[in-house]
Amino acid sequence: MEQFIKDLKEWNIDISDEQLNLFERFTALLLEWNEKINLTAITDINDIYKKHYLDSLSLIKCIDDLGDKEYTLLDLGTGAGFPGIPLKIMYPNLHITLVDSLRKRVDYLNLVIDELGLENITAIHARAEVLAHDEKYREQSDIVVSRAVANLSVLSEYCIPFVKVGGVFVSYKSGDSNEEITGAANAIGMLGGKKAKVFDFFLPSSDYSRCNVLIEKKKSTEDRFPRKEGIPSKRPL
Repeated sequence: MEQFIKDLKEWNIDISDEQLNLFERFTALLLEWNEKINLTAITDINDIYKKHYLDSLSLIKCIDDLGDKEYTLLDLGTGAGFPGIPLKIMYPNLHITLVDSLRKRVDYLNLVIDELGLENITAIHARAEVLAHDEKYREQSDIVVSRAVANLSVLSEYCIPFVKVGGVFVSYKSGDSNEEITGAANAIGMLGGKKAKVFDFFLPSSDYSRCNVLIEKKKSTEDRFPRKEGIPSKRPL
């Protein structure tokens, strides 16, 4: 916990005792439920704080006013709740929607939300290919984030349709993703996005190289995107 506090200070993030308590309770729930539904391969406490929580909060590296505005944020393919739940704990002003395609994970996320008493955050069981065509969610979010392990071209087709014109999609990547980012340029343009901005960094007091790819949306996405289930991954734009 002391290391987590030091790491956050390196990013000029202050954390309260109440927020630290929420992270401790979240960790306990994560480890308890991981034995039931296999949420994460990372089970060492220090690694959870570094590789999950701190990494989730790295959104501050490319959006520096997270704590000041009531952004609507959609976390697609959230899995065990990353980055959405750590962001909600640190920035309660955010209005967050967690989306995952596995019902068991969504049930777990709803339990976490209830147990931690988090407000203005919901978890939805849905596939992006379907949800992105629902007018309640299409082009309604200021920020869309994803830590999903998928090619950026594919992720862009899933995520950019949810972003408001003028909003941003941020893909969390490991270091040295330049080739992948270059290869996704055509897809990003077709979906209404501007040229990607890349934020390379290391997680504090570590050699973990990370990269946040920020794509601003300049025009509305054509109605045909995203394509039907399975097509984006089989035939990337």
